Amino acid sequence: MGYVEKSQSGQGTSASDLEQINRYTRRPFSDDEVYTFSVVLCDNEVDRDFERFSIASLQKLAELFLGRTGISDHSMRSSDQMARIYCTQVEKVEGKTTSCGEPYTRLTAKAYLPRTEKNRDLITEIEAGMKKEVSVGCAVSRMTCSVCGKPWHQEGCSHEKGKLYAGEACHVVLDEPEDAYEWSFVAVPAQREAGVIKAFRPEKGGDFTEILKKLDHPGEGFAVSAEEAAELKTYLGTLEKDAACGREYRKRLCAEVVRLAMVAQPGLSREVMARTAEAMPLDDLLAFEKAFRNAAAKTFPAQPQLTPTRATSDVANQAFKI
Repeated sequence: MGYVEKSQSGQGTSASDLEQINRYTRRPFSDDEVYTFSVVLCDNEVDRDFERFSIASLQKLAELFLGRTGISDHSMRSSDQMARIYCTQVEKVEGKTTSCGEPYTRLTAKAYLPRTEKNRDLITEIEAGMKKEVSVGCAVSRMTCSVCGKPWHQEGCSHEKGKLYAGEACHVVLDEPEDAYEWSFVAVPAQREAGVIKAFRPEKGGDFTEILKKLDHPGEGFAVSAEEAAELKTYLGTLEKDAACGREYRKRLCAEVVRLAMVAQPGLSREVMARTAEAMPLDDLLAFEKAFRNAAAKTFPAQPQLTPTRATSDVANQAFKI
């Protein structure tokens, strides 16, 4: 998920930002009348739906999302309009690559909403991180299978999203956007990184990277604000939850590898295989799981329960042969 970047309105919205905002208002708004924040709309990483945007499509979406309204849960009611995008940018995150090996690239946007009594609670929820994750609504004219490179489920493509082919999960590449409808605050976005950007303000000590660098030199000492400490605590809590899920997944994968090994190679010691699996890195575990599953299928191929064996059929039906 993204991290909230505190509104610049509290420090004074720049003249350039106000000029861009006022392109969408019926009268010029001043600094103290608007609240602004940044948001990651989408990126080129494979999402929870096993889809990803190409970098070229992100460039096109940057144009299409200018002026688009932010709403809640993709509701089309005008009363659910919350904010409007006034600036977009496609940026590469240095040192980060996607699961497909591309430079991690994301579409970010700046949005504004008027400081009114109605919006006071919404602003508080954004600041508190309650309104954080977002999802986009758009249309693309080209969807390509990552396995065969053909149009998705056309011209002979029969691959399924999320299914492994040669060890790689199939996904769909979204390209050639035609329209961007809206962006919405949601509970669980399809794209894992989509959300309101939250990061430490540069004037307060930089981002997590800079904080971690300081931790390498504890003797020199450094201080964080109460707000930064809370953010670190929340971030570490999220990491611990993710780690717990990872440990449970690995535990089940190890058990499955041992089970399949006993089927495919009955002579193996269960205890030895269990110790071996525990010591394997995740990539090796996945490779062994695939190999043992294929071997087990050959040893004990799937057979309908009511299908008679050849021997039974030959003996029991002798009296009916002519």
